[in-house]
Amino acid sequence: MRAAWRMQVQLHCLAGEGVAAAVRDLLGNLGAIGVRLARLLIIFTRAQNISFPGVALKYPRRRVWNPYKRLGLSPDASEEEIREARNFLLQQYAGHESSMESIEDAYDKLLMASFRKRKKTKMNLKSRLKKKVEESPPWIKRLLDFVELPPVDVILRRLFLFAFMGAWSIMNSAETGPAFQLALSLGSCIFFLNDKMQNIARACIMGFGALVLGWLCGSIVVPAIPSFLLQPSWTLELLTSLVCYFFMFLACTFLK
Repeated sequence: MRAAWRMQVQLHCLAGEGVAAAVRDLLGNLGAIGVRLARLLIIFTRAQNISFPGVALKYPRRRVWNPYKRLGLSPDASEEEIREARNFLLQQYAGHESSMESIEDAYDKLLMASFRKRKKTKMNLKSRLKKKVEESPPWIKRLLDFVELPPVDVILRRLFLFAFMGAWSIMNSAETGPAFQLALSLGSCIFFLNDKMQNIARACIMGFGALVLGWLCGSIVVPAIPSFLLQPSWTLELLTSLVCYFFMFLACTFLK
């Protein structure tokens, strides 16, 4: 009788009030055979992870210490795989508070570990770059004192501006030369430099210097390009102006 009572309690926990009442009547009619049947039903239910209406399943690995093993993942799982495993398990064991807390806790631990790993990699990269700069020759250090790395959005905006000037010059190459576009680019370069330096004289010198240096480099490099790579309408003046746009972009973007 005591064994039968334990079976009733276990089935009540698994199936709820209605099913437990029906099994109670069955046990009273079948006696020892009913106890064995109830035991087999409990074992089968747990093995197959079967749920009954109104009863929340308990996550079997909720007490596992390793967060990867708790979520059923390998140590080399990606962040996407970790997120998918967490969402799937939360859906499967929704309603059981301790199971959901254990799943969320494992997910948070893995997320923080991934964040620390990325941060450490980024810091190591900065440390290596800083070490390389410190070990570089003095003239490189003095040269780097004049250079800065602006935010990515600033780089992209100025790159777009000078790329637009280059495309405009190419489209109008058959009608007029790139003088007007060069003048606009030079004015933009001086404006950006003055915005950083707060010194209009120095900004003008740096802007004109970038224009002259670009023109000299273009005059040397462009004639060395094989003619079959160029369009017949692309003149030496046009190609040299493209080099100037590039130098003015570098000057107004990366110079301090």
